[in-house]
Amino acid sequence: MCASPTVRTDNVGQILQQALDAGQGILRLTPTWVPRSFLHPGKRIKLAPTDWYALGVNRGGIDERWFASTTEAMNDNRAWDEGLSYCLFEGQRFLLRDAVAEAGFRLIGRKMWDEYQRWPVYSKFFDNMGPIPHHMHQDADHAKLTDQQGKPECYYFPPQLNAAENHFDYTFMGLEPGTTKADVIRCLENWNKGDNGVLDLSRAYRLKPGTGWLIPAGVLHAPGSMCTYEPQWGSDVFGMFQSLVEGREVPWDLLVKDVPPEKHQDLDFIVGQLDWDKNVDPYFKEHNYVEPIVDPACSGDGYTDRWIDYGRFDGEQLVSAKELTLEPGAKCLLKDPGASGWITVQGAGRVGPVPLQTPVMIRFGEEPWDEVFISHEAATNGVEIENTGGEPLVGLRYFGPAVHENMPDIGDHRK
Repeated sequence: MCASPTVRTDNVGQILQQALDAGQGILRLTPTWVPRSFLHPGKRIKLAPTDWYALGVNRGGIDERWFASTTEAMNDNRAWDEGLSYCLFEGQRFLLRDAVAEAGFRLIGRKMWDEYQRWPVYSKFFDNMGPIPHHMHQDADHAKLTDQQGKPECYYFPPQLNAAENHFDYTFMGLEPGTTKADVIRCLENWNKGDNGVLDLSRAYRLKPGTGWLIPAGVLHAPGSMCTYEPQWGSDVFGMFQSLVEGREVPWDLLVKDVPPEKHQDLDFIVGQLDWDKNVDPYFKEHNYVEPIVDPACSGDGYTDRWIDYGRFDGEQLVSAKELTLEPGAKCLLKDPGASGWITVQGAGRVGPVPLQTPVMIRFGEEPWDEVFISHEAATNGVEIENTGGEPLVGLRYFGPAVHENMPDIGDHRK
């Protein structure tokens, strides 16, 4: 399949205005597929089986789909637009990043535009066949050393994409209380001796569809094989701390990918990137585990809006997500305090005048009707959403920083 032609960056204004007018503030987005050379596709994100290696075996299998992204994927040998979302209107494509640069506060809100001058978050489906290496994402201070940004992230396991558990539905998170930095340094010293044993210092948690986690920057985690919806900060920094996974080598380069060159062999510095208190927290689950919470203010007859990712990172509301379900024939007026990226995971309907349809299978290059960007203007004015199908219509949407005045805290699902 061939993608629609692309509008030049310096000529986006006119088509963007036409798209916003026609969509009443809603922009249609096309799929953004991202490969990882060191991972194995889990085959649950609806990409056609013929296309798992559409970018070439040398690039690796496609096991991620990014949503409403203005963040580039930091892969070796990547395409210039890898990770970036495209808007689609009347057979032409243009980058969401260019749309945000053109329309500014109209798309993402005055406060966010003034502070960041960009849409500073994104989300993805991450879908791997088995476990991936124990790794962490640098915090803001450490990422800044390589002119990047830190990356806290959230997890949610959509039931619609997790009928198959694949090889390992457990995620190692953090480190066992009592672990020392010397213990982790010893693992790095043993990098070329086979399995360096870093998982022996951690603890695994079983993954459950319909639940989620917060993963602060600087916290080690080895995600298991459950398809994950991941709202996160707009960055692609990471460092792998595990040398061998399912018999496959993890090169040292992936440990120090986002470390200043002069620190590539400085084990104290590398381990110093970890947020130690969060890693060895004896109440890690209590402080990071989430279950959906119904938002009664946004729910009504035939429709239910649930918080699926919430809570704060060091007191800051950086990213959050909700799940809206409409029963067949139901309509609702959805009012949000900020822009969002929406992906449909079940059913058919419309958001404003823009149709929604969940595909069964997507060929690489096809442009299905399952993803949109809801602008700040549309969200705050209110968007009518309708289920026009015979099964529930379910959409996941994520938000940028400091959007919600009333958001649950971690642990509120137990109340």
